[in-house]
Amino acid sequence: MSVFRELRALLARSGFRKLFAVRLVSQAGDGMFQVGLANLLFFSPESHGSAPAIAGAFAVMLAPFTVVGPFAGVFLDRWQRRQVLVVGNAVRVVITAAMAVLMVADGVSVWIYVLGLAALSVNRFLLAGLSAGLPLVVEDKKLLLTANALTPTLGAGAAFLGGLSAFVVGQVAPPGQIQDATALTCAAVVMGGASLLGLRLGRSELGPVVPADGRLGREIVVVARGLADGARYLTARRTPGQALLAMAAHRFCYGVVFIASILMARNLLADGDPASGLAVFAQVVGATGVGGGLAIVVTAGIGRRMAPQSWIATMLVVAAASQLLLVPVEPGLVLVLGAAGLLGMAAQGAKIAVDTIVQRDSSDEFRGRAFAFFDVLYNAAFVGAAALAAAVVPDMGWSPGLFAVLAGVYLVAGMLVGFRGAREPREIAAAV
Repeated sequence: MSVFRELRALLARSGFRKLFAVRLVSQAGDGMFQVGLANLLFFSPESHGSAPAIAGAFAVMLAPFTVVGPFAGVFLDRWQRRQVLVVGNAVRVVITAAMAVLMVADGVSVWIYVLGLAALSVNRFLLAGLSAGLPLVVEDKKLLLTANALTPTLGAGAAFLGGLSAFVVGQVAPPGQIQDATALTCAAVVMGGASLLGLRLGRSELGPVVPADGRLGREIVVVARGLADGARYLTARRTPGQALLAMAAHRFCYGVVFIASILMARNLLADGDPASGLAVFAQVVGATGVGGGLAIVVTAGIGRRMAPQSWIATMLVVAAASQLLLVPVEPGLVLVLGAAGLLGMAAQGAKIAVDTIVQRDSSDEFRGRAFAFFDVLYNAAFVGAAALAAAVVPDMGWSPGLFAVLAGVYLVAGMLVGFRGAREPREIAAAV
């Protein structure tokens, strides 16, 4: 009940209401765009359903989270954040509308990839700007904690609803290029609404209060050095460094499985029908989400009775079991959904424990850099998985040998963390 009271207190603040409205509408548009782009690149009749094509498209979608994310703050400390939200969403309208026109005129081309990468890169700035501007409209520190907990969650819910809307639109629109263009056009309209909502905020209301005026190149170098410092610190402390390595290995394998799941949904479970493949993949994603939700409950009930390292090892063994389910026979939908649920539980359960170790065993002066490096490593592992998947995953997605190898990697990682992993951080000097 206290959370609801604090939410009401937040909504009573004009600045917060306006910023919150921008977030909800902007992320709804983002959800529509990502579903439209996924359908375009993975499940439309015009897309190529081969492993290299799917992996390449997936790398394009994830690259901004790896490359742009760590450096977004450098620009957000220089530019007016309200303008970032207004102009950024307007730029996404132009890009998304251009993609819709290109789809009708030429179908999937290299320009679709270029524009999709640009739109996703702009979105990284928008998400960072929404977070950076929040303290300027919520001065109360207690309420700020609630705002930081609720707004990303509700924003993710808006993105989910936006994605669901795009999926429904795709099902009722005429199949083919018109279907893909329709979903993108709807996303552009919603992004335009987010840009207009941003105009309700004062031009300088979201800061920065004192814009940074140092040399831009030097600031970027400082960020890069900060990431390197974070990596050295985590390695020296042992426990957080080992936890991140385990998470990176898990994320790498998970990325290979994710791409294999797209291919199985399109080329195996849907008998090569791209439209049906999207519906099948939506069920796979749903099963993964259910597993992730279950992980939160199970980790709170069982995981807290173990050392975090032991829980990570347990989750890696669960991940191995999820892959072994797919080895004996060509899987049907029920088996794939069961494996996805187990893997979703393993992924979320392991990440909860890894976050706990990094938070607990990192000193405050390094914690920000540690999590910045964590974010880069987390996403870079997925991009690396796409490169491997292009070479080793068959176009049908299902390979008994591949899933057996992935299960073996999970088991070895689990044994290393469970039996050889450090349980206490190493004491180090303040500077590393």
